[in-house]
Amino acid sequence: MKSTPFSVEDRMLWQNFLVGDVRSFEKLMSDHFRLLFRYGSKFSKDREFVKDSIQDLFMMLWEKRDNLNPEAAVKPYLMASLRRLMHRQLSERTGQGGQASQEVENYFAVEFSVEEQYIADEVTTARSLHIQNLISTLPRRQKEVVYLKFFQELSRDQIAQIMNITPQTVSNLLQIAIRQMKEFTKEGYVLIILWYLLF
Repeated sequence: MKSTPFSVEDRMLWQNFLVGDVRSFEKLMSDHFRLLFRYGSKFSKDREFVKDSIQDLFMMLWEKRDNLNPEAAVKPYLMASLRRLMHRQLSERTGQGGQASQEVENYFAVEFSVEEQYIADEVTTARSLHIQNLISTLPRRQKEVVYLKFFQELSRDQIAQIMNITPQTVSNLLQIAIRQMKEFTKEGYVLIILWYLLF
């Protein structure tokens, strides 16, 4: 079952947070920490760095709350913000911007937790691993698009916002990824999943 593109609870928490409600801010953090940690971990193997980046992100949001968009789609906004922050912090942390940027641009882990397996109650572990292996054959940007579309159930426009690319580029990357994965398997369940990714 697909999630709705916008959470009413998220929207209310976001708007309350923007006017300085501490409890709403804390709930936003607790509700999204695991999501952000899983996403951040796809860019860096350093768990403490990912946690610190998430904490830094929420501190920045609190400090800049007067200037934030009250109509922001919370989940993609937080994911896009974390992605940019980690990229910037890696550059600053290493003191070698080019090398750090390259690390973020090229690294995107495809190991999924049980929570992230596409239909955890309906498929075997073997099939989940097979899908994971298929995704691992893709270039980094294609992996990320597949992850955001399928595992996070985000729209084309939301993915474009997170990755800072055009919606058409998102569609192109998805189609190329699906075409490439089709070459690796002829099993029906995979083709069903690939068809799902298009819509």
